[in-house]
Amino acid sequence: MNDRFTKQATPLAGVYVLARCPRRDERGYLERLYCQHDLADVCGTGDRVVQINRTLTRRRGSIRGMHYQRPPHCETKVVSCLRGEVFDVAVDLRPESPTYLRWHGELLSDTNHSSLVIPHGCAHGFQTLTEDCELLYFHTATWQPDAEAAVHALDPLIGITWPLPIVEMSDRDRRHPLLADQFPSLHKRTSVA
Repeated sequence: MNDRFTKQATPLAGVYVLARCPRRDERGYLERLYCQHDLADVCGTGDRVVQINRTLTRRRGSIRGMHYQRPPHCETKVVSCLRGEVFDVAVDLRPESPTYLRWHGELLSDTNHSSLVIPHGCAHGFQTLTEDCELLYFHTATWQPDAEAAVHALDPLIGITWPLPIVEMSDRDRRHPLLADQFPSLHKRTSVA
């Protein structure tokens, strides 16, 4: 039995919520953020964490995303919130998936001890619900500029319901394409049907 994590499937295939189980005593607690052995069933056995990134987003209501990497540099991400609270979102971009173009969001915070596992083929983004949010990402592939891709966080075909009015997005994120305009997987799906 694993006493470090509990794993809960979401409506999107391969997207999981990990509840970390801190070990507490009078000093505070220790919690495991990642363990390849314990998480092999949700993170895969062939992929290893090869990069760890940390973000700080200062303003409440800011959005980052929706990012992913194209093959052959697809990655699984395990995202945790170390400070503040965010609405963390995965979007299924796998044309063969029964949940293609659906999204799922979870609250991640420094107090709920949860992480979101975002598998290959899903885009990721988040909105900050408090000021000064820090996130920690475990990646199974290194960042490759030529493989970097994204979809627009406000794309009407996806229809993410962000919990707060949007106060800030980077110029880069505002320029991400809409699915109907430029997304090759959508055209691939349409041509197959």
